[in-house]
Amino acid sequence: MIEVANRLHSVEEYYFSKKLREVALLKASGKPIINLGIGSPDLQPPHKVIAALTESLVDANANKYQSYQGLPELREAIVGFYKEHYQVNLSPSTEVLPLMGSKEGIMHISMAFLNPGDKVLIPNPGYPTYQAVAKLLEAKPVFYDLKEKNNWLPDLKALEKQDLSKVKLMWINYPHMPTGATASHAFFNQLVAFAKQHQILIVNDNPYSFVLNDSPRSILSAHGAKDVCLELNSLSKTFNMAGWRVGMVLGNNEHINAILKVKSNMDSGMFYGIQKGAIEALKCSKLWYLSLNSVYEQRRELVWKLAEALNCTYDENATGLFVWAKLPPYLKSEEFIETVLKNNHIFIAPGTIFGSNGEGYIRFSLCASTENLEEAISRI
Repeated sequence: MIEVANRLHSVEEYYFSKKLREVALLKASGKPIINLGIGSPDLQPPHKVIAALTESLVDANANKYQSYQGLPELREAIVGFYKEHYQVNLSPSTEVLPLMGSKEGIMHISMAFLNPGDKVLIPNPGYPTYQAVAKLLEAKPVFYDLKEKNNWLPDLKALEKQDLSKVKLMWINYPHMPTGATASHAFFNQLVAFAKQHQILIVNDNPYSFVLNDSPRSILSAHGAKDVCLELNSLSKTFNMAGWRVGMVLGNNEHINAILKVKSNMDSGMFYGIQKGAIEALKCSKLWYLSLNSVYEQRRELVWKLAEALNCTYDENATGLFVWAKLPPYLKSEEFIETVLKNNHIFIAPGTIFGSNGEGYIRFSLCASTENLEEAISRI
């Protein structure tokens, strides 16, 4: 048998890749599983997005290779979106790079800037892919604590007491997944100053800023941010287009060009019709966001009731596509969710998959209908 590369010994298969197979087997055996574990939007994209995709299929260019930098109209739409919603000015030709999903961007950015042995600051709790990609590239993950008592924000003073000389990259993610915490404009300014002082590239992963959040913010709005920051964004959550795989990375010309060197060797451009649909999504009026959030507000009320039925507490001010709930102090996250899955046929994500600071917490997704949520409550 051919041996796998050594780098695969440093990572495991993604938790949801494994767990969803288990959930599918339970469903196949007749168990009425309600899945509240994964954040895959179940609502439809805007109608005009579907129409744009459909109409584009007869275009003479529809089935050709596309530009590695995306359609000029898509980059212009991204620039307009950032100007309108984040008050950030960008150049469509030099500071915007469309991606086939922001998750892929995590790998592209890491490959562009990390050498073996470089250190990467990673939030605990946080998105597991940050750690996995660092390990695959033989960089060294260095976890920084996010704690409830500090509103799930990094303690920059504590970080500065560490040896940061080999730190090249720092991942942040606000609004935060899984906790739903937000960062203020003032805090983004502090992060930019921290990055400049220590010569660290900060990447804000920002796919949740329009879900149950009245104040969307971009780190690029902070003074001087483009010198030391990149931002990832995505259409997956805001426009219910997770399966379309449309993301973007934004930053200064030098950083974007470095990422393009990687990306252009890894894909051959995004499908034309998907880009046309994405352009229409980015032009949506404020009515779209109001409509989307009215659905999620109803669902969140029901998830709060479910959390209370399970004797959990939660922060009503949290944002995003999930409810991060605290278990009673004597319970462990993974044991708890396995009990609920077995006894109540409800799948909830354990906080520990996001890091050790997730112990004692569980995460509910809002990607389930009110009917399913009411059914879940009735099972407790």
